[in-house]
Amino acid sequence: MDLPTIVIPNPDKIETISIPLPTAEVPSYVPMVVPPSDLQAEEEPEGTASEKEPESPGMRKVDIPFTEKQMPVPETEILVTATTTAVVSVAATLTATAAFKYVVTAMKPILKTTWKKISQSKKKVS
Repeated sequence: MDLPTIVIPNPDKIETISIPLPTAEVPSYVPMVVPPSDLQAEEEPEGTASEKEPESPGMRKVDIPFTEKQMPVPETEILVTATTTAVVSVAATLTATAAFKYVVTAMKPILKTTWKKISQSKKKVS
């Protein structure tokens, strides 16, 4: 018995294409510094360095325990105002929610009765 045979040709070698990476020229410039015309040096006594940070109005600094850092905190008046505003807004929201739920509960039977009367009167008219 003669079996058929398949002749498979050798694969062709395919070369990969090399695509170079894109390049671009990044723009750069030298910043130009123009001092104001009325620039004067501050007079400071010799031997003292100005290491203090300028204090902003309405802020005080609180020491953070176990560190040598200070954290700026608003003054008491600002904190009281913010706290009062937050408490009032939360109280108003909770009160309005409770009042709305009460009104819905009270009005539901009235609206159902009214709806039934309207729908019955429409059936009689038709």
